[in-house]
Amino acid sequence: MDRTGIFAGDDPFQIARDWLQEATRTEPNDPNAMAFATAGRDGMPNVRILLLKDIEDDAFVFYTNYTSQKAQEIEENAKGALVMHWKSLRRQVRVRGTLTREDGPKADAYFASRALQSRIGAHASQQSRPLSSRQVLTDEVKNLSQQLGDNPPRPAHWGGYRLSPIEIEFWSDGEFRLHDRFRWSRTGSENDWSIKRLYP
Repeated sequence: MDRTGIFAGDDPFQIARDWLQEATRTEPNDPNAMAFATAGRDGMPNVRILLLKDIEDDAFVFYTNYTSQKAQEIEENAKGALVMHWKSLRRQVRVRGTLTREDGPKADAYFASRALQSRIGAHASQQSRPLSSRQVLTDEVKNLSQQLGDNPPRPAHWGGYRLSPIEIEFWSDGEFRLHDRFRWSRTGSENDWSIKRLYP
């Protein structure tokens, strides 16, 4: 298989990390932005833009409010998909897999690394629920800033998710839309990867 250049390597997580690192030098904003899709119990899909926080050796990690709509859909159906697209590189990575909570020391450490106002905001936001006015939110942020001080703990309703892939697809733009696509797939996280080149 002619998997050379930017597609070379035996570890899809490392290839994804390499592409993301390259994107940090070329993308004007948020190279770690991703479209993340879920589906609830009713089967209706939902997609939104999130920020990917880590590519571990076996998972893609992001953080959110556990009372949000996305989190409720994950609790109902622990499967999801993401796509990262970099216009400057003319590349994208697509991932599908299963989701588990990241709700321990790693979540605590990441929460502590965030800007203070972002930590206060995580306490104040009832994500995805109706909000009567912006003023209600800003008042709550002000009140919580006074109550919580300079080192607010991670709230119980806020933490991470790990997307453990069964498929990772790497795509690079080709002339005349003859793109290069390689799909890595496996039946479970303990199984070996199968790699196939796909038609554009």
